[in-house]
Amino acid sequence: MVTSTSNRVKSRPETERKRTEILKAAIEIFGAKGSANGTLADIAEQVGMTHAGVLHHFGSKQKLLLEVLAYRDESDVEGLAEKHIPDGPALFLHLVKTAFSNELRPGIVQVYTVLSNESVTDGHPARGFFEHRYTKLRGEVGAAFVELCAQEGVTDTTVIATASAAILAVMDGLQLQWLLDPAAVGLAEASAFAIEAIVNGVLHPGPALETYVAETAGGSA
Repeated sequence: MVTSTSNRVKSRPETERKRTEILKAAIEIFGAKGSANGTLADIAEQVGMTHAGVLHHFGSKQKLLLEVLAYRDESDVEGLAEKHIPDGPALFLHLVKTAFSNELRPGIVQVYTVLSNESVTDGHPARGFFEHRYTKLRGEVGAAFVELCAQEGVTDTTVIATASAAILAVMDGLQLQWLLDPAAVGLAEASAFAIEAIVNGVLHPGPALETYVAETAGGSA
């Protein structure tokens, strides 16, 4: 019994090393071929394993895709303090930097976009991942807004929840447009513009759209 337990403990570092090797290969394969055309066989060949060997570590291609997303998130914050995205107003700049980084990894952006859209279907294995992700990110962006509003002397914070959801939605939506036509949409520039516009809209709200419509209609008359 003791020998069996000891062997399992000793095998863990090697297991983690192999899992990381598979994840890195998956990122490369999915980046080059996309999530649909990249296969477990491709990944297995790159790491010198069998198809069954990859399945042993991850269970299925869908689960491997989810692990790739989690690994991507971990890689994003690896160089940050406490391995966590910045708190407070610095978070907004971090989101802009993330958009610039994403332009360099279209394969991962594609995997994320495909799985996030598919996750809305009943029973999809990615649903829990994305529900948790969006809930957490909305909370973190909302907290950054609260701190920024306090610094700027803005007391009306009723729009913070809407603005937080809007920032995440616009980033993901721009990723989809960029994947479909990268020549027409600059992911980094458009994301920066949208994030800045939303932040400024919270801090310095202008007239409602109805005002512009009314003024235009009045001028036409």
